[in-house]
Amino acid sequence: MPSIEYHIEEIASILKGEIIQKKAKLSIIKDILIDSRRLISPEQCIFFALVGKRHDGHSYIEVLYKNGIRNCVISSITIDVKQYKDANFILVPNTLKALHALTRAHRKKFDIPVIGITGSNGKTIIKEWLFQLLHRDKKIVRSPKSYNSQVGVPLSVWQMQDGNELGIFEAGISEPNEMDNLQAIIQPSIGVFTNIGPAHEKKFISTHQKIGEKLKLFTKVDTLVYCLDHSEVQNIIIRSEILDNIKSFTWSRKQKADLEIADIARKSLSETSITGTYKDETATISIPFIDEADIENAIHCWAVMLLLGFSQ
Repeated sequence: MPSIEYHIEEIASILKGEIIQKKAKLSIIKDILIDSRRLISPEQCIFFALVGKRHDGHSYIEVLYKNGIRNCVISSITIDVKQYKDANFILVPNTLKALHALTRAHRKKFDIPVIGITGSNGKTIIKEWLFQLLHRDKKIVRSPKSYNSQVGVPLSVWQMQDGNELGIFEAGISEPNEMDNLQAIIQPSIGVFTNIGPAHEKKFISTHQKIGEKLKLFTKVDTLVYCLDHSEVQNIIIRSEILDNIKSFTWSRKQKADLEIADIARKSLSETSITGTYKDETATISIPFIDEADIENAIHCWAVMLLLGFSQ
């Protein structure tokens, strides 16, 4: 698939940064690098010197320059850029926010359905299963591995290229006020809320707050897919009034829903059959798993497939 190119001046404009040195002969950018250990092809690559609790990307510029990197986004004015005689440098106040800004702008170039997945568990499994179910019908871009953080999501969305027909991205948060950033980068049109659990509990005042923070991913989706049987999630969804502005596609084992699960039968030590009804049509699916988590993940995938218009 053809990749989208950016000129260094365009990137500087998007980042609202200052080009403090422009010396590189080749100023066309196709790839982003944040980890010096993952450098494969330095040509047409831009390095974001991210600053974390344990590592400062600025300390790797010298070795990256020796290995061919010629475009860098930095936030430290202590870097002596003149020693890198044929390199471009963009200075910004915060390199992580700059990474977010560039990938937000990149996402806006695409008018395709995008599925955003969040919850305490099952995000990666549901993403991968949906890819397996859909990749023969659509050209899909998806999060690699479990790239769902403040850094992983931008790198995932950056993979969107001309020719993609569907995006599937997961989003995870570890503390309040993180999901707004991820929503603006992913801009999902379909949401999947998997479930809620104890992960990262200490960073939130309550489970209710954590659910509310995760729901921020879905404020602008067309449709939110979720299970009615998770009472805490359902209660916060109702109280948030998010459904006043978006549609829902629900499933349940216990109550009226779009997809009503009538029976779950473990056929062997490695197979489960699940029977459900959608629009008065009953169907049974079989999955090669027997544990509750995988059964729930499979039903989420089933619901998404029905929402996308696939037949039973």
